[in-house]
Amino acid sequence: MAAEISDRVREIAEATDLPESEVFERALERGLETLWEDLVLKRYLGGKIDREEAIEHVGRTKVERAEREQQIVEEDVDWGLNA
Repeated sequence: MAAEISDRVREIAEATDLPESEVFERALERGLETLWEDLVLKRYLGGKIDREEAIEHVGRTKVERAEREQQIVEEDVDWGLNA
């Protein structure tokens, strides 16, 4: 896996004319942003933070999408239990 990551970093660096260190930095930033959004939405959907706080952290669009996804899952579970 480490070799695969190194190969990808090298390929991205060459294609974008960036140093490998910057590719790693950007990847880390994107990864952390995604993990942060996941954590905020998990806390919101789990009732640990309110909707407005979640919106402040990740934006209205992401909160509304998470709400729709949760609603769809709940509807599927209800359908499965009552089929």
